[in-house]
Amino acid sequence: MRILIVDDQRLMRDGLATIINLELGMEVVGTAEDGRDAFAKVAELRPDVVLMDIRMPGMDGVEGTELILKHYPETKVLILTTFDDAELIMKVLEKGVHGFLLKDMPSEAIISAIQTVYNGGTVLQHDITSMLLKELITMSDRHPNQTHILSKAEPEKLSPLTDREKDVLALLGRGLNNKEIAGMLYLTEGTVKNHVSSLIAKLGLRDRTQVALFAVRHLLG
Repeated sequence: MRILIVDDQRLMRDGLATIINLELGMEVVGTAEDGRDAFAKVAELRPDVVLMDIRMPGMDGVEGTELILKHYPETKVLILTTFDDAELIMKVLEKGVHGFLLKDMPSEAIISAIQTVYNGGTVLQHDITSMLLKELITMSDRHPNQTHILSKAEPEKLSPLTDREKDVLALLGRGLNNKEIAGMLYLTEGTVKNHVSSLIAKLGLRDRTQVALFAVRHLLG
C-alpha cells in the first residue's frame, strides 16, 4: 500500500511517516508541503492513498484534493483535519474525498482509516459529522434566505426514498457505521449495507461519504 503524506509541518509529516512505515504492508513513498506539491508527487509516485492536511499556506488541501481527484480519480484521499476546519471541510466534501480523520487520533485509528479507504470504504467520524451539523446550523442562522442548505430546497431527492431508507440516512448523518445502524434499527448489517447502496443510487451520489454529507445537510429540515 503506497501512501503520500501532505502537511506543511515537517514534524507532522515525519511523525506520520514513522507510524505508517512500521506497519506491515504499508509504505510512505513520499511527502509534500502543500496541495500543489501533492499534485506533482501524485503524478510522479502514483500513491494508493493520500493523507492530506486541509489547511496549508500556498495551495490548501481543498484545491489540492480537487486537482488530484480530477486527474487521478483512482487515488484515495483521506483528509487530516482539526475542529477549527469546519468551513474547509464543507468545501472539500464536495470534491469527493474518501474520509476525514482528526489529527489527534491514536496511531491505530490512523492505520485503520488508511486501510478502510484503501479497501474502498469511507471514514467519517461521528465527531466530525457533529461539527459539520453545527456549522450548517450556524450558516442557516447567518443566511436564512439561502434555502439550498435546508431539506425543503430539494424535496424531489427525498421523495423516492422509503421510510426505512430515510431512517438509515438520518443515522448516517450522525456518523454511525453499519453495525451501529443495524443495532439501532434492529436490522442485519447486510440489510443496512443494501440500504446504503440504494441511497447512493437513488440520490445520485458517489459514495457513502457523500450520502453522509447529504444527510447532515438535510437533517436541518
